[in-house]
Amino acid sequence: MADPKGFLTTGREVARTRPVDERLKDWNEVYVPGSLLPIISKQAGRCMDCGIPFCHNGCPLGNLIPEWNDYAYREDWAAASERLHATNNFPEFTGRLCPAPCEAACVLGINQPAVTIKNVEVSIIDKAWDTGDVRPQAPDRLSGKTVAVIGSGPAGLAAAQQLTRAGHTVAVYERADRIGGLLRYGIPEFKMEKVHINRRIEQMRAEGTKFRTEVEIGRDVDAAKLRRRYDAVVIAAGATVSRDLPAPGRELNGVHFAMEYLPLANKVQEGDFVAPPITAEGKHVVVIGGGDTGADCVGTAHRQGAASVTQLEIMPRPGDERAAGQPWPTFPMLYKVTSAHEEGGERVYSVSTTHFEGDEDGNVQFLHLIEVEFVDGKLTQKPGTERRIPAQLVTLAMGFTGTDRSNGLVEQFGLDLDERGNVARDAEFQTNVPGVFVAGDAGRGQSLIVWAIAEGRSAARGVDRFLTGASELPAPIRPTDRALTV
Repeated sequence: MADPKGFLTTGREVARTRPVDERLKDWNEVYVPGSLLPIISKQAGRCMDCGIPFCHNGCPLGNLIPEWNDYAYREDWAAASERLHATNNFPEFTGRLCPAPCEAACVLGINQPAVTIKNVEVSIIDKAWDTGDVRPQAPDRLSGKTVAVIGSGPAGLAAAQQLTRAGHTVAVYERADRIGGLLRYGIPEFKMEKVHINRRIEQMRAEGTKFRTEVEIGRDVDAAKLRRRYDAVVIAAGATVSRDLPAPGRELNGVHFAMEYLPLANKVQEGDFVAPPITAEGKHVVVIGGGDTGADCVGTAHRQGAASVTQLEIMPRPGDERAAGQPWPTFPMLYKVTSAHEEGGERVYSVSTTHFEGDEDGNVQFLHLIEVEFVDGKLTQKPGTERRIPAQLVTLAMGFTGTDRSNGLVEQFGLDLDERGNVARDAEFQTNVPGVFVAGDAGRGQSLIVWAIAEGRSAARGVDRFLTGASELPAPIRPTDRALTV
């Protein structure tokens, strides 16, 4: 193990964030650059090297966490990077964006603060990039088989990299103007600077992966023709249909889906706009939805100079400690204060929007809400609690309902859907159409980045077996696997 007394003598210490008044003036990542390396070896030494490391079960990738914790403790960064990459194609993504179910399952977390697994992970990979330990891994020989990957989010990129390294010729199709999917345009720069995506894309290009941007399968290219052109196809198009709010006044100007709002802010950072077409500057902003996407809208609105920011959540406020019904090692629903929440704004729980109110020009001005509660398991409005709040920009961040069907992709392939509207697949991640596979949110439904990468890796094995009859690629999960919850 690392330090046999580490967790007894060293307390949990996490990455430091920059002062709020400083970071609100820019779009750089919120953490103090270089603040982790001086403390991370000791933090890695808190790993207990338990007999049964439940962190493996908490992580769908099966990350070898005790092993790279030990290497990080000994400051053998090259070995730590090798162990990290053995199970995860993109640890710099998960180390910044994953909610760390591995930490919720950490054995130390039974009665002490868990190991800072996520901080150790990001420290290892950032060090590996700095020292040149991340290199292209081109295949020794080509198989002569071709694969098209539809979508360049974490699932598509993971599948593409695995299949390229297996010797297949892979082309990734992305309907946006840049590679990255929601990593590129759904995640604000202050959570993950896009340099991390760019250098991975360059690594993949050097390995042989081809990228085709501004090509939407179903609209620009017929899906059936694409299937005939390639030996196999992986659909990793995500679950991009936003959940709507059919309340009176929804049609007013200023009411937008989060995924209409956030990408424009990112495009400013890419240099496409001087100012975003949709901005929070000087406006009273209301964010509907209490999840990570909602928090991203909150942080973005702060940086754009909103007059006020209010985040609404229909569910009650989560507790600060594990509830009795969410025992270790399951992932608990806890009250979470993100960096965006540290920056200001108000969070309102147990409320539901009744309608929007606009001015004579059709612009939203107020949001009317009412308090709600659960009675006999049903959500019920509380009479007499109605009120209105200023709302000149409203973002709907209530999650996603499935993959996009408006572009014709599902119909042109002739794909079957499951009862939840996701693309159905078998144990090999193959759809009802031979040679067409599905990975990520398109098949699983809205999920975490770590599940998307695990799905991409697992689907790659299915594709490899389909093309060659056998595969040595790893498959960390099955299509039916779910997170460790109650």
